[in-house]
Amino acid sequence: MNAIREKIKELGLEKVYPFRSHFLQLEKHNLHYVDEGQGKPILMLHGNPTWSFYYRNLIQTFSPKFRTIVPDHMGCGMSDKPQDYDYSLETHIQNTYQLIRFLGLSKITLIVHDWGGAIGFGLVTRYPELFEKIVILNTAAYPSEHIPQRINLLRQGKFGEWLTRKWNLFAWPATFMTTTKALPKAIKAGYLLPYDSWDNRVAVARFVQDIPMERDHKTWKTLNDIESKLRSLPQPKLILWGGKDFCFNHHFFEKWVEIYPEANAHWFAKAGHYVLEDALDDVSTKIWEFIK
Repeated sequence: MNAIREKIKELGLEKVYPFRSHFLQLEKHNLHYVDEGQGKPILMLHGNPTWSFYYRNLIQTFSPKFRTIVPDHMGCGMSDKPQDYDYSLETHIQNTYQLIRFLGLSKITLIVHDWGGAIGFGLVTRYPELFEKIVILNTAAYPSEHIPQRINLLRQGKFGEWLTRKWNLFAWPATFMTTTKALPKAIKAGYLLPYDSWDNRVAVARFVQDIPMERDHKTWKTLNDIESKLRSLPQPKLILWGGKDFCFNHHFFEKWVEIYPEANAHWFAKAGHYVLEDALDDVSTKIWEFIK
C-alpha cells in the first residue's frame, strides 16, 4: 500500500486521488476502502481491472454532501493480494457485506460498474432493505453468452492466466481500449499502479476466470440466483451507458432497460466502457439529479 502511495506522489496524482486510506481486516487479509464526507451513504463498486481510482472524480464531487464509500475488492487497488484465495463472486459479495455491516450503512445509494454490478446486485437481492437507490454503469448481473473473443481467450486455463499475469494483457489494454478519449499518461499509470507484477495481478486473472460461461461453472448459480430476483427490486434505478463499449455493448443496455422499463436510462453514444472518463460531466449531473 505504501508503495502505491509513493507512486501516486511521483506521478503527481495527489490532487486527483487525495483520499485517506482505511482498512477492514477480513480474516487475515486487509480490505482497503475510501470513506470521505458525511451524510447519506453512496457506495461505489468497481470492476476489473480497475480499483477505487475509477471513482476518484465522483468521490470529490459527492463527498461534500454525502458519505462516499469505495472499497478496493480483495486483490485490487490497495487491498491485500493473497495468492491462495477464493476470488469468486460469492467471496466479493460477502466481503462487501462485511464492510457494510462494519460501517453500519443503511439507506445506501449504490453505484456499480463492470464486475461491481454482479457484486452490488448480489447484495441488493439479498439485503434490499439496506439500499435506497441504484445507479447502473456499463455492467451486468446475470449470465450471458455475449463475451468478446479476446476476453474469452484470457479465461482459458494456464495460458490465459499467463497472458494476464506475465504480459499484463488485461489491465494494460484497458487503459486505451475502454475510452474514446485518450487518457492522460499519468491517469493511465494510475490505473496500472496496483497491477505491476505477476503476484499483484492475481485478482485480475481470477476475475476473468470467474466469468461463468458454462452452467457447471461455480459462479453460474450465484449469478443465476441474482438474476432471478432482479425484477422484484423496488429501488429506483438510473442507467447511464457508454455506447462505445466493446464488452458491455448495446445488448446489455437493452437487457437492463427490459428488466427495468421504469428506469431513467441514458445512452452516451461517444463514451466507452469507462463512461466516467469519457462522459464525466454528463454522468455526474444525471446522478446529482437522481439522488438530490
